[in-house]
Amino acid sequence: MPARPASKPRFHLVTLGCPKNTVDTNAMAFLLQRAGYRPVAHPEQADVIIVNTCGFIADARAESLETLQSLAANLRPEQQLIAAGCWAQRDPERLMAWIPELDGVIGTRSWNALPELLAQLKQRNRRLVLTEKHAMTLPEAASAPGYAIAGRSAFLKIADGCSRRCAFCAIPLIKGDMVSRPLEVIVKEAERLRDQRVLEFNLIAQDSTVYGRDLGLTDGLAQLLERLAEVLPASSWIRVLYMFPGQITPRLIETMATYPQVLPYVDLPLQHAHPAVLRRMNRPADMDEVRRTLERLRQRLPDVCLRTTLIAGFPGETDAEFQTLLDFVNEQRFDRLGVFTYSHEEGTPAERFEDDVPEDVKAARLDALMTAQQAISLERNRAQIGRVLPVLLEGSEAQLTVGRSYRDAPEIDGLVLIQQPVAQVDRMAEVRITEALEYDLIGEFVAGAEGDLSAA
Repeated sequence: MPARPASKPRFHLVTLGCPKNTVDTNAMAFLLQRAGYRPVAHPEQADVIIVNTCGFIADARAESLETLQSLAANLRPEQQLIAAGCWAQRDPERLMAWIPELDGVIGTRSWNALPELLAQLKQRNRRLVLTEKHAMTLPEAASAPGYAIAGRSAFLKIADGCSRRCAFCAIPLIKGDMVSRPLEVIVKEAERLRDQRVLEFNLIAQDSTVYGRDLGLTDGLAQLLERLAEVLPASSWIRVLYMFPGQITPRLIETMATYPQVLPYVDLPLQHAHPAVLRRMNRPADMDEVRRTLERLRQRLPDVCLRTTLIAGFPGETDAEFQTLLDFVNEQRFDRLGVFTYSHEEGTPAERFEDDVPEDVKAARLDALMTAQQAISLERNRAQIGRVLPVLLEGSEAQLTVGRSYRDAPEIDGLVLIQQPVAQVDRMAEVRITEALEYDLIGEFVAGAEGDLSAA
């Protein structure tokens, strides 16, 4: 009687943090399956559990630590626990000390060596750390995908790392300088996603607006968008995330206005609006140019949705400097806005400053910004009433269907709520907006096939 083949080892991956981590998790899963591992849905079913950590800010590290400790507490003797990702890259020794159950740590710049790390763990009876300091390894170097799919939406990585040195940010410490993926590699992946019936392509990088500069390209993002528009249907959505002040060129704006696939959605983290604070942050401080850029966007893209992110309580932020920021928010009336309170990040340039804004003042300033934004968001949403918008339907149960319009990036923005069920989701539908909430819209399907705009 022939021997039964050995069962494949099983793995379970947990992803924390931003969409870039989601893409990295997908690439690691691909490599593990190629190496003979089988994915399972629950950690208790796995032989090895990998947590792709986030280490960007204190709250993210706390979530990563809690997740690892919870898994470690329930670990069986024969199971292995691996910490991967940003926090693993940044602080491997501390992680190993805090979580004795960890078998291995693998950083952001060595993710492609995960199968080799696991093979070494089988051969050696000791813990292993792999956190190289070389440039980021791009997915194509490991013949792995540079995207992650959820329903009919995908995150598509166009670059990794960051060559800027914002005073508060640890990303260059974690990922190194920016490395762009070759343009045609990205286009081929977009074609592959198109053939898998993906409808929304979210382009991600630490700084999308300088995509291709390290490859010798001028206006590389505009060139990439033009090539993507050549290969994707006119009904596709291309959304660019994480732009940078001072880098939104006339050609980029014109490209966004020319191609129907490129959504009029601009994610432009400004961090602050007072020049002195921006200089301390080592950020572009020309607010007149920022205003001119926003005006050019609004003129050329009349339906543009503008999102920004701000920091409250950066070291030295005075009441007057904060008031300048609050006045700017009320002046510009962004469609979407997020705020973080400042916290010292070890190893960053801002660590040399005294963290002199009291925590209760930081919290009060955050509340003031979000209170102002809540009213602005409701105003901006009410302006959508009566419009008919394409909506990507993502879920339906009982008497409610939920989806997103071009104004809603996945995971961070609002939703469109339709108070009737549908038989099929994961498709585009025409929806007439009838009501507005602070962050969400309410609508109804346009008559005819539940507003269907795409094959299910």
